Amino acid sequence: MTSHVHHVTVDCADAHKLGTFWAEVLGASLADDDLPGDPEALVETPGAALLFVTVPEPKRDKNRIHLDIQPDDRTRDEEVERLLAIGATLVADHRKPNGRGWATLADPEGNEFCVECGARERARLTGTRLPVTADDVTAAVRLAVDTLTESPAEDWRIPAGTLTWDCWETVEHLSDDLFAYAVQLAPRKPSLETEVPYRWAPEREGGPWNAVFADPEAGTAGLLQTLEASGALLAAMVRTASPDVRSFHSYGVSDPEGFAAMGIVETLAHTYDVAAGLSLSWTPPQDLCDRVLARLFPDAPDDADRWTVLLWSTGRADLPGRERVTSWKWHGAPL
Repeated sequence: MTSHVHHVTVDCADAHKLGTFWAEVLGASLADDDLPGDPEALVETPGAALLFVTVPEPKRDKNRIHLDIQPDDRTRDEEVERLLAIGATLVADHRKPNGRGWATLADPEGNEFCVECGARERARLTGTRLPVTADDVTAAVRLAVDTLTESPAEDWRIPAGTLTWDCWETVEHLSDDLFAYAVQLAPRKPSLETEVPYRWAPEREGGPWNAVFADPEAGTAGLLQTLEASGALLAAMVRTASPDVRSFHSYGVSDPEGFAAMGIVETLAHTYDVAAGLSLSWTPPQDLCDRVLARLFPDAPDDADRWTVLLWSTGRADLPGRERVTSWKWHGAPL
């Protein structure tokens, strides 16, 4: 048996005030029952839980433990400016001319913390590939659900683009894919030779082989709920599985990042199929397409629109100067 860190607890003069600052830093909120004047304030995020506790003693010396933070959607320097504007102060500047290094800041009560380059900026500086993450899975699935929700069509039993499946079946198949990738990562000792033995079967001849089916009585809203739920399962497994985990896939043994990328490609491509059938517009973010291409299609052309290249890589579009793809496999093995 082992222990885990439940909270990082910070002694302070005003728990609510300092907790409010850190909630803004982390894009989170204080717990609903934390009010001004309370002796404690809790800030919870997917990666950390900070508990601020009011104590009578003032801060005297440099903290022996401090937080290192990385921005998710901006550069290190942009994040430093944002934090200075909401009440932080600059303690020491360790940023280097080549873009590396960090800045040491202090929160409104003088607790030091460091701002580093985020993953995207770090990849640019080092010339390395930006990894595919659990958050990418969540973003892709939510974008798909939000797009498909806009359809006014009541009958989704119409062809999904050029597929032989209808739109309802294709969304069911996508839900099933995400579920299947999640469960491959779940056993304590995942098999390297077979899939987890759920029973997969089609509902009709020529239909997709699924273990997951939506209740027709729930309508399209229920169908999309199954899609979002399966996406959440995959995101949770990718986030919690050790990077060293390996599990079977018919295209080759893969790792959590590989299964995340597979789930995203399935989501982007099949949403394209369904959107075509429902006459919806669907163009996912270029950077998301670029990350999954780098992970699963490392030999794909890098000189064209990334969404078009992903469609070409999965046999769904033409690419000027290149033959149409009629048979394809992704590279599932860890890079």
